[in-house]
Amino acid sequence: MESTLQIMPVQRTSRNFGEYAEEAVIIEEPVKPKKVNHFIEANSVEVTLDHLKNENVIPVFSKDNELTISHPQFIETVWEAANSFYSGEQIEQPDIRCSHVVKGRRPESINKPKNLLTEADTTQYYERCAFAIDIPSIYENVSGNRLNLSIVGVRALNRENLATKKSPELFRLAVSFKNTVCCNMCVFTDGYKDDIKVMSTKELFRATLELLNNFNAAKNIHLLQTLGDSYLNEHQFVTLLGRMRLYQCLPQGYQKAIPRMLFTDTQVNNVARAYINDENFGSLGNDLSMWKFYNLLTGANKSSYIDSFLDRAYNATELATGICSALHGDDNYQWFLS
Repeated sequence: MESTLQIMPVQRTSRNFGEYAEEAVIIEEPVKPKKVNHFIEANSVEVTLDHLKNENVIPVFSKDNELTISHPQFIETVWEAANSFYSGEQIEQPDIRCSHVVKGRRPESINKPKNLLTEADTTQYYERCAFAIDIPSIYENVSGNRLNLSIVGVRALNRENLATKKSPELFRLAVSFKNTVCCNMCVFTDGYKDDIKVMSTKELFRATLELLNNFNAAKNIHLLQTLGDSYLNEHQFVTLLGRMRLYQCLPQGYQKAIPRMLFTDTQVNNVARAYINDENFGSLGNDLSMWKFYNLLTGANKSSYIDSFLDRAYNATELATGICSALHGDDNYQWFLS
């Protein structure tokens, strides 16, 4: 027996809902906060000073249970030194990045299964910490980019021997200019100390003031400005990338005869990728200024671990200024271009 599907006509009726209507409420979509471009990004997380103070334990030297200088103490000491030295300038709050969480348990939770642990049962601290304190009232424009003065600090507890009695602790500090377009750090010799060893925050305060006092801002700005006057053609740039890749594979004795190059193969690849795609410093099809090359290096450095960040930032300056000199006849960095 065949079945027939019958479609009935739809009756449209008109109703007046005016008596039930309410004044319309406009619901605004929440605006997503713009992603902050940090001075270092990969392998680290953004934290606050309150988080470091209130939610992290302080490591000790195990032989005598003496406290280390904590990350918050380090940050606050440098911030106070900056306010003292640059009195009257605008000193911003620190941008703090940490990595390598070291976790522990409180004694009462020692037998708890992992999946039942709560925040109250655990402890933590960060093995590595980096921060940048911007001073935007001290700035200069270089090749169309605004550079703000910035103080950068790095602490890496993996470099300390915490299994002994209390001994001098190692800190790294740099005062340099930061490119506000991309937050790349420009670190120079007289603005970098990689071996500050102190026993107390008072000694750290004095060491910070000494670094700030020795920094020659005018000289560094002049060197950065000169980078914009020299250019690599595409063949020279490709040769340079190849030499940088080759450097890591050279025998140790061969490396010693060449100026050092600390960037990894992955970071060299990032330089090549940014040369093509970076909206600020890419130059595919055109000559590449040494200023742009320098920013390609410092941009790639943002993927470094915290404990190697400042060393590579300074090495970016060495490479850029050295190769710039090689373009004008200096022999020291010619290997990278030949």
